[in-house]
Amino acid sequence: MTPWILAYEGFDPDGERLREALCTLGNGRFATRGATPDGLRRTPGTYAAGVYNRLTSPVAGKTVTNEDLVNLPDWLPLTFATPGCDYFHPEDSDLLEYHHALDMHAGVLTRDLRWRDPQGRITRVRQRRVVSMADSALAALETTFTAENWSGPLRVLSAVDGDVRNDGVARYRDLRGDHLTGHATGVEDDLGWLTVTTRGSGITVALAARVDAPAKQELTAEPARVTSCHVLDLVEGETAAVTKVVALLTSRDPAIHDPRSAAVRRARLAPRFDELLARHTTAWDRLWDRARMDVTEPEIAQAIHLHVFHVLQTMSPHTADLDAGVPARGLHGEAYRGHVFWDELFVLPWLNLRFPDVSRGALRYRWRRLDEARAAARAEGYDGAMFPWQSGSDGREETQTLHLNPESGRWLPDASHLQRHVGLAIAYNVWQYHLVTGSMPDWCAELFIEIARFFASLAVLDPASGRYEIRGVMGPDEYQTGYPDAGSPGLDNNAYTNVMTVWLLLRALEIAPSVPAVGSREPARWADITRRMRVDFHDGVISQFTGYADLPELDWERHRGVRRLDRALEAEGDDVNRYKAAKQADTLMLFYLLSGDELLGILDRLGYPADPGLVRRTVAYYLERTSHGSTLSALVHAWVLASTDRATSWNLLVEALMSDIKDVQGGTTEEGIHLGAMAGTLDLLQRCYLGLEVRDDGLRLDPLLPDRLGTLSLPILVRGTRFEIEARDGMVRVNGETAGRGTGRTFTFDQGGTIMAGTGDLGRRIAHHRERLGLTREQVAERAKVSAGYVEYLEETPASPTSETVHRLAEALGTTADDLLGGGRERPPGRGPAAASPSLEKLDREECLRLISPGGIGRVAFNGSHGPTVLPVNYKLHQGAIIFRTSYGGAMDRDLRTGMEGVEIVVGFEIDQIDEAQREGWSVLVQGPFHHVPEEEVAEVIGADVTPWAGGERLLYIRIIPQQITGRRIHGL
Repeated sequence: MTPWILAYEGFDPDGERLREALCTLGNGRFATRGATPDGLRRTPGTYAAGVYNRLTSPVAGKTVTNEDLVNLPDWLPLTFATPGCDYFHPEDSDLLEYHHALDMHAGVLTRDLRWRDPQGRITRVRQRRVVSMADSALAALETTFTAENWSGPLRVLSAVDGDVRNDGVARYRDLRGDHLTGHATGVEDDLGWLTVTTRGSGITVALAARVDAPAKQELTAEPARVTSCHVLDLVEGETAAVTKVVALLTSRDPAIHDPRSAAVRRARLAPRFDELLARHTTAWDRLWDRARMDVTEPEIAQAIHLHVFHVLQTMSPHTADLDAGVPARGLHGEAYRGHVFWDELFVLPWLNLRFPDVSRGALRYRWRRLDEARAAARAEGYDGAMFPWQSGSDGREETQTLHLNPESGRWLPDASHLQRHVGLAIAYNVWQYHLVTGSMPDWCAELFIEIARFFASLAVLDPASGRYEIRGVMGPDEYQTGYPDAGSPGLDNNAYTNVMTVWLLLRALEIAPSVPAVGSREPARWADITRRMRVDFHDGVISQFTGYADLPELDWERHRGVRRLDRALEAEGDDVNRYKAAKQADTLMLFYLLSGDELLGILDRLGYPADPGLVRRTVAYYLERTSHGSTLSALVHAWVLASTDRATSWNLLVEALMSDIKDVQGGTTEEGIHLGAMAGTLDLLQRCYLGLEVRDDGLRLDPLLPDRLGTLSLPILVRGTRFEIEARDGMVRVNGETAGRGTGRTFTFDQGGTIMAGTGDLGRRIAHHRERLGLTREQVAERAKVSAGYVEYLEETPASPTSETVHRLAEALGTTADDLLGGGRERPPGRGPAAASPSLEKLDREECLRLISPGGIGRVAFNGSHGPTVLPVNYKLHQGAIIFRTSYGGAMDRDLRTGMEGVEIVVGFEIDQIDEAQREGWSVLVQGPFHHVPEEEVAEVIGADVTPWAGGERLLYIRIIPQQITGRRIHGL
């Protein structure tokens, strides 16, 4: 098991579609499924963010219109043939070896095979494929051929094929999928090009292909296909390469004259494969620096890396400037027609803490469709903005009116457009973006307020009960679409919708004073709703909706293991609406989005005082009645059980992590990965298991990591400040400093990024300033309005006082809160407070070695490929040498590996320790040769127990032999 490689052995025609989805390559602007370039049974797909088209089809005696994310021309086709033989296809060839591997760190899909033709000739083929993360218009396929036991001509046929349609989902195949028309092809010098136009939306798509090969090519332009043929003269034992570089442009792209000429120019100017690959991997390096999430257990690490990889292929920095939302199945297939649902609720919280500009772009997608949402609300007689359950190009409701049950073959009415809670998800994400970035732009406030107006207008006051009710909606469950035998769909008082509406209106009341368009009468009604919204209860738990308690229990023993109960029961002539049975978390979504205290506080405000046991009872009740028919289900239940049933929470997390890799839904992943579930598992690790909460007053950590997870290491970005967090065995380190040990503890950071707990430095600074002023602890306590015992505690124990307490202490001690907290370490160079009368002391070699012998954080400086380079590392002194760890293929590995035996590279290594409170410190500079520790000596240096500063594997051990050591100590009075 390799954490960064998803590998497959052997060719498996039946499993090919799953491989295609999981091996999709993309850059946020477009993506291409991992289909073979030469297979007979393949489902190729290339999808560009935001490129939709509508078609009308006859279904079950009715006419329906569906909008789809369009399958664009196939740029992959490339096959080859030995003399006298047909072109290669893996399905009918004698394969001696076949390996497929996705390198998630580099974003490269590799295929290696050896095949024997009917005449016994054996040829080795290796392919590398990229969709460039550096240049979002480019993709490339490199193929190398090695004739192992023969010499002669090899024919290579490459193509760009425009004769494609949307047919990647079997249950949609009765519907039209011929979205492309107006095919045109041509040849310009050594390039072939193809253009198409979507039938209804009128988007022009152009692809241009350049084929680099050591032989002349024959280019042919057919009506919907452009081909390139080469004949390579292979020599036994030697390798020849053919590379296809493709540019894909659309009429939606900025800064182009027209798609065809832009594609031709981009393909012509594109670098050769090695340089294109280098730029691509560098771009991925930058992404992983911000998106890294490392854990110890290899199988879990692989799944986490895969989830991060596919989230970033769908929502990358390239997406930030696009008018595109968060497609529920990524850009990986045609399930859900590429529509945007509520899945952003599970995606944006993870992106906020790493790529807030990408989150902002997704919120802008919603804001640009605000007028359409307003019109939808008006059409139904409501105020504000009613966003559609399924959104596509322009924000109209794209939810199908009929859906096919593949188990019965019947087309059935679809009422899922009644899932009004999609607006709650949008508002929740606006608020989370605000908390993480500290920003609430006017357009975000407008979006939030318009959603609040809609849900306030949904709430109708019942004179009999004096309660507000929301009627005729669907909750997240999706099995429960209406009351049994009712004439129309919809349910009343869905608990999730009602409670989250209260949450929404409470936040809207905070925002309203800064929004001029909010009148004086609206907030009063909103406040009234937050006190009188109806919530139903039964059997000591929250009722999913009014009337839920009257439903009979399902025979779960008979239906054990059936995930899609709705389909199974309908095929039997029954209806899942008749039973207490859920597809996924509904009421329990409240515990996913709100803390227990927050939920109980809302219920108390509504006049439903509840004991803390309500949470535990409600979770257990619905968990027993859920079939997990959605990949989101295991994720949400893992979250809500994290603090009460850690074993079950862990098992559900593992199921969620493996849901696409193992296709637990039985054939759904091959139609497109589940983006919400992938991003949600990542968010579960950081916000649930790490207990990470961004609040107005700073960042809180309350870690509760499963033992089997091992170490969790990740960076986050909060209000412009980067935090490196590492947690294991109850210990939390932030930015290299220990913040505390033990579960159930919280650690607070101010908005400037200063650590306020866990180091012990705060107490030492308090004692220093107290002694400087000649004060007793009692005198400091009196000035700061705290107890003397608390001052003693702060001086002697790593503690986490509130920001207000720190400011009072600073005032009492005649200094600043920034100084007490060591904030000077974050000042730009030259801004730190200088000593009054500094003096320098030169240190001898022995004293330098004594100072650095405990190990710690140092900086290694060397002349890299891009100029002078300085990198921080954790180090230990081991047998007189400095030892640290880095990653294979990283900057130090690449730039310092000479490949020449006996050549030594001298580097500099600096270790500093500065104490601004005492106005003193020291610095040691080591110079000496840099070496990779040989494999045979690694076991010996492992005993140094050095961990990498940036976390992760970083299994390459480096040794610096000190040849020259100098040091200085600074004293201040």
